[in-house]
Amino acid sequence: MSLGDDHQSSGDYGGTGQTRLRLPEEDGASRRGGRSSSRSLVTVVGVVVLLIAAIAFANRGGDDSASAEGGAGDKPKTSATAPTGTRPVQSGFAHDEQGAQSAAANYAVALGSDGMFKKGSRHAIVDSVYTSTAAAKLQGAMDSAYSAAFLSKLGLDANGNPPKGGTFVSRTIPVGTKVEQYSSTSAKVSVWYMGLIGMSGEASVDPVSTTWKTWTFDLEWVGNDWKVGNDVQKDGPAPVPGDERAASSDEISKAVEEYGGFTYAR
Repeated sequence: MSLGDDHQSSGDYGGTGQTRLRLPEEDGASRRGGRSSSRSLVTVVGVVVLLIAAIAFANRGGDDSASAEGGAGDKPKTSATAPTGTRPVQSGFAHDEQGAQSAAANYAVALGSDGMFKKGSRHAIVDSVYTSTAAAKLQGAMDSAYSAAFLSKLGLDANGNPPKGGTFVSRTIPVGTKVEQYSSTSAKVSVWYMGLIGMSGEASVDPVSTTWKTWTFDLEWVGNDWKVGNDVQKDGPAPVPGDERAASSDEISKAVEEYGGFTYAR
């Protein structure tokens, strides 16, 4: 997965110098220089908050989520859900409140994706979403947090891959955004979202479940785009669960394969 057209200084879209966000498909991403930040300690601590939902999921089910061996049959090809709208992110995020909300929603989608569980795509996401100063401080901390032991609790191997016959799911679905503060150089935007996380497979002991959280981003206007300097999450607000029948493991796996994640969120 890649964050295509990341951190290009000029030329890609009329010389705007802004970033085009996509969920990661490749491992590489270049890093844009940025200004120093006095919030480095807070930023590093933020990586722990980023992992709360995954850790809670991992700890409830033991040390492995092995899936049954055997043929999975013919499976439909997957592709990202086609976006709609008029060039919403092709030229970077607008330098206004709407652009800040779009950036926050998209960054929540990228940071909540399964690409975060693989080192190469995680580095690409972090380099693209955060300021260069914040990214440099987070990379090592995140590599330590996403350790082989932690991934094993989720049923993944040391490289972040699910077992044969298993489908690992990690997605963030924004429900709405709110501007807490805004200026021409910085913004604080909260994203209310539903998360999906779990392992789908016949032998999985940790099925895919939902979480409800609010993710608040401190954004900075850097290099003609909004970048994250710091972020924090809190639980809820969570609605009352509905009466829908829980889907089977096979149904969830099929849905994940057929319904690709969104290219952009707002």
